[in-house]
Amino acid sequence: MYNIPYMKAQTIYALASAPFKSALAIIRISGEDSINIVNNIFSKDLSKYKENKIINGDILDKNEVVDNVVLLLYHAPKSFTGENSIEIICHGSMLIVNQIMLLLNRNGARQAEGGEFSKRAFLNKKFDLIQAESIQDLIDARTNEAKHLAMLSLKGETSKQFLPIKKDIEDLICEIEVHFDYPEEVEDIQLSYSDVISKINNVLLKVDELLSISKKGKIIKDGVNVAIVGKPNVGKSSLLNALINEEKAIVTPIAGTTRDIVEGEINCNGIILHLLDTAGIRQSDDLVENIGVNKSKQSIDASDIVIVVLDANSQLDDYDKEILKLSENKKRIIVYNKSDISNKNSNNISNLYISALNKEIEPLKNEILKILNINANDFETPSLTNARQQGLLEQIKYYLNLAKEDASNLKPMDLVSINITNAYECSLNLVGEMCDLDIAGEIFKRFCVGK
Repeated sequence: MYNIPYMKAQTIYALASAPFKSALAIIRISGEDSINIVNNIFSKDLSKYKENKIINGDILDKNEVVDNVVLLLYHAPKSFTGENSIEIICHGSMLIVNQIMLLLNRNGARQAEGGEFSKRAFLNKKFDLIQAESIQDLIDARTNEAKHLAMLSLKGETSKQFLPIKKDIEDLICEIEVHFDYPEEVEDIQLSYSDVISKINNVLLKVDELLSISKKGKIIKDGVNVAIVGKPNVGKSSLLNALINEEKAIVTPIAGTTRDIVEGEINCNGIILHLLDTAGIRQSDDLVENIGVNKSKQSIDASDIVIVVLDANSQLDDYDKEILKLSENKKRIIVYNKSDISNKNSNNISNLYISALNKEIEPLKNEILKILNINANDFETPSLTNARQQGLLEQIKYYLNLAKEDASNLKPMDLVSINITNAYECSLNLVGEMCDLDIAGEIFKRFCVGK
């Protein structure tokens, strides 16, 4: 369980602001002895403040003033970590910052590890593991939409989405166990296999709904990889330039100009598109071009969406057909480029026509959003957005389906309950109520130092 006593841990410190010259810098200190340690280097007696307080004074190295600072004093448990904590707001000279941190070290504190403040907050039950992971998501957010989802998780809204699933599994385990452990208390209440299957199905519906929401949430958080593929000289590089609105890829009339993957990114209505402009796929005697062609084929496999660019002025040839074959099992958008100079097939409204040269690409952007199937409501719905969370949710589904299969085959109810218990343990791991400290350490060390 994660309620491990942590108040005796050594006091830690770290720079919580950026490590370069600025107007102000923030140094965080947390641990049982943090107030005593800072008291040794501060011009005022902190022991007389029994409540959380903002205090102005000097940091001293013996009798020398290092800096005039503002202290934010927090008494346990009314702090971020649940421990005694202090934040020192000093002037943003790295010389001053390093002097203060050296004084803290001399007085018994140590440099914090990555994410150690958040880890202590988690271990002291200030929030669950879903909320803890959202802190780094908030820091990493690159769109307002991703930031909003992270904030919902930090406030506990995502946990609220999941906790009914955990409660349903827990109730089902209790119901099965009470029939075995205290049969005389429930002799008038029959627990049939059909009842168990029905209750498992109800939980599975909730799991599937949350999985569906969470897959969309992960797209909002991380974006999607989009490969732009086609034969040489169909306008792939022009399309990349039009999408990112800058001249990043070299464009010439010479077929085979693009030899390697050219990358770019755009925010498309709240979704980050990681764009890959690939080399034109064709047969070639040029060694370098062939390497680029192989990379293009690999990018199809690695992408979430493939944009196949065809020339609106040409009939499909063998190269076009090969590319369509390579991408047929992917989420795919087929576009006809060069509509500005095309007189062919223009009446075929089922085809998607664009002009990359003239940056007439709105129909393509709309099609990307359509194929992702993300609407305005998805940006407001709390969801489990990382691989660990979604993997555990998938495991819950797996074990519940095993339990359902066992119940359908009329296996002994105590055997049915084994897989339900496995599902429950996954739910405990998801929120961090049964989290191995090594796993927790791996999660938190990805965080910033000072967070």
